[in-house]
Amino acid sequence: MELALTAARGDATVVIVESGVDRYLRWADSTLVAAGDADEYRLSVVSVVGGRVGAVSVSGRVGRAEIVDAVDGAEAVARQAPPAPDARPLPEPGAASPCWDDPVRPPAPGVLAGLVEQLSTGFARAARHGQVLHGYAEHGSRTTFLGTSAGARLRHDGSAGHLELTARDGRGAPVWTSAVTDDFTDVSVAGLQDDLDRRLRWERRRVDLPPGRYECLVPPSAVADMMNYAYTTAGAAAAAQGRTAYSRAGGRTRIGETIAGIPLTLRSDPTAEGLRCAPFLVATASSGARSVFDNGLALGPTRWWEQGRLRSLVHTRHSAEELGMPLTPLVENLILEGPPGGGAEADLVARTRRGLLLTSLWYIREVDLATMALTGVTRDGVYLVEDGEVVGAVHNFRFNDSPLAMVMRATEVGRTVPTRARDWGDAVAHVAMPMLRVPDFPLTAATGAV
Repeated sequence: MELALTAARGDATVVIVESGVDRYLRWADSTLVAAGDADEYRLSVVSVVGGRVGAVSVSGRVGRAEIVDAVDGAEAVARQAPPAPDARPLPEPGAASPCWDDPVRPPAPGVLAGLVEQLSTGFARAARHGQVLHGYAEHGSRTTFLGTSAGARLRHDGSAGHLELTARDGRGAPVWTSAVTDDFTDVSVAGLQDDLDRRLRWERRRVDLPPGRYECLVPPSAVADMMNYAYTTAGAAAAAQGRTAYSRAGGRTRIGETIAGIPLTLRSDPTAEGLRCAPFLVATASSGARSVFDNGLALGPTRWWEQGRLRSLVHTRHSAEELGMPLTPLVENLILEGPPGGGAEADLVARTRRGLLLTSLWYIREVDLATMALTGVTRDGVYLVEDGEVVGAVHNFRFNDSPLAMVMRATEVGRTVPTRARDWGDAVAHVAMPMLRVPDFPLTAATGAV
């Protein structure tokens, strides 16, 4: 970090160093088939020369020559780039992170060892019931260092893991469940298998239904897919330019409007328990939602929706100054909450007269940014609920809906729990979402996908 900043000759320089270890397990037909780990190391240099920006990233361990080359390369790119419209001085540095000089500690080598033991027991259980298990588990630890020529010296240490588990018994479609964790000490394979056994029993009775609008219970992972898109497209500049679903006529935005039919609150907080993320902004490139000139900007709790009303959009310093709005930068986690007392999945199922219980969404694609219309397919099981009980399994469907339209029609919200979006989990990795009851979720075509 210091070598790169000393070698810099531009007007301003940002250096980002990311160091981490990824570990994974994969199993198929109730047998471990792959395991491994990979060291991740990345140096990124962002240079500003005359209000123009250049960036160079280098992966792998680097020495003095490669570091200086990266700085020289970023400055050369900057000199040839067009002027940056969001150019401004880098943020004034606050106090350096107290752990700045501490050694980087990799996760314990046995972070997945307990899971291997649980899977061995789970494979034997599955065999007794005529089942086979497939799945994947991953754990990553990351330390991010950010230093700037303005004097910032910031560091964040984080870790996260997730597991996906699928079961087949040959009598119906495969069934799926998942878990998120920091260190896998709180993951119970037996508990996940209990859920899969229940879903396999549901699969034994098949029900054909035509496409249409159905009352659907949308689970947390599927809500996460929809909310990740609603959040990552919430740039204030694009909204003011009339290009998104957050736009109003005359260069205005929908700030202050009711956008949810029930009092939902959507918020971010770098210190949220179990969802911790960097408390400062990190950007190797500018976009509508973040600016390289904001690197090192302190992040705090932000409410994007408040009791069903749109309270904030994502601002860079440039857009906040241009639009005269409070600065609300992008934070790398997301929490959706309803009123206190939201129930678990079983509670919402018990209160359903007739509807469909979804499992997850997949192959989601943008149809129209201006309306936030999305299309995709349901995956891993759609189940018919009648008089408070699941009575059978339905084929999967294609859906067409907008996250904002979905929450506007929602009539009930369950308990908020940590989860991971099945399709767009990398967009915002640290999320907590509830189940939503949506009375008329548009399922537009039956599909043969499982």
